[in-house]
Amino acid sequence: MCDACVIDDVKRRMLSRRDFFRASAGAGAAAALGAGLAPAPARAQTGGGMVDMTHTLTEDFPTFFGDQQFFLDRVVSFAEDGFNAFDIRVHEHTGTHIDAPLHFSEDGDSVDQIPVDRLIVPLAVIDIREKAEADPDAQLTPDDIAAWQERHGDLPRGACVAMNSGWARHVGGTMFRNADDDGVMHFPGFHPEASAMLREANDIAGMAVDTLSLDHGPSADFATHYDWLGSGRWGIECLAGLDEVPEAGAVLVVGAPKHAGGSGGPARVFTLL
Repeated sequence: MCDACVIDDVKRRMLSRRDFFRASAGAGAAAALGAGLAPAPARAQTGGGMVDMTHTLTEDFPTFFGDQQFFLDRVVSFAEDGFNAFDIRVHEHTGTHIDAPLHFSEDGDSVDQIPVDRLIVPLAVIDIREKAEADPDAQLTPDDIAAWQERHGDLPRGACVAMNSGWARHVGGTMFRNADDDGVMHFPGFHPEASAMLREANDIAGMAVDTLSLDHGPSADFATHYDWLGSGRWGIECLAGLDEVPEAGAVLVVGAPKHAGGSGGPARVFTLL
C-alpha cells in the first residue's frame, strides 16, 4: 500500500473514532460513574454537551500572593529545529487548580493519591451571584446550601459543590484579587460553617470556587481550608464556566495532575451535561 494511502486510511480511522466519542461521550461518562456516583436528575436539563471549566493559564494569570507563578520558556522552535517545545515552571496553586488534602494537613493524601472515582463526580452549583454583587466579601453559607436542597433535593453522594459568585468574569483584571490599600483581598468564598455542613452531607468529595481561594478574601486563618482539606477532601479554585452549567444534574471531570507527593496542581476541568 502506498504511503499516501496509509495516511488517508489513518485519517479516516481517526475521524471515525472522534465522531464516535463525540456522540457517546455524555452517555459513556455517566455510565462510567456507576450507580453509586450517578448524579441526581437535572432540574435545568440542557440536552447534552460539554463545558470547559478551565481558565487558560498565562504568565500574567492573577495569583493569591500577587507574584508570577507560571513561566513558559521556549526550548526549540519549528523554524530552527522542525518542532516546538517549551520548558514550563509553575507553582502548584496557579490558575484553575486542585487543592489536595495535603495542602492544609500534615499527612493528608497528596494529589497523586486521590482516587479517580473521586475526580469524576456529580456537580452541584450554588449561585450566590446576587450576594457577591452587593458584597465582595460574601460567603456561601449553610442557608445557601439549604435553599439549593429545597429546589433540588439532597446533594448527590460523592458530589462536588461549587460556588458560583460570578467572579470568573474578573479574571482578566485587578478585580479578581480585589486588594485594598493594605493588601487585603476581597472576594467571595465558603463560610467555615458551610464547610462543616458539607462534611456531614452525603459523602461530598470536593468543593469548588470561581475565586482565588476556598476561603473568602479577607480570611486571615484559612478556616475553610483547614476544615475541608483536613477532612480528606479536595478543593478546586479559579473554576470557569459556572454560568454555562445547570445547578444540578451535570457531571464534573477533574483532570488532576499526578506528581508524587504534590499538594495540588493546575488541572483541566470540564463538565458533561
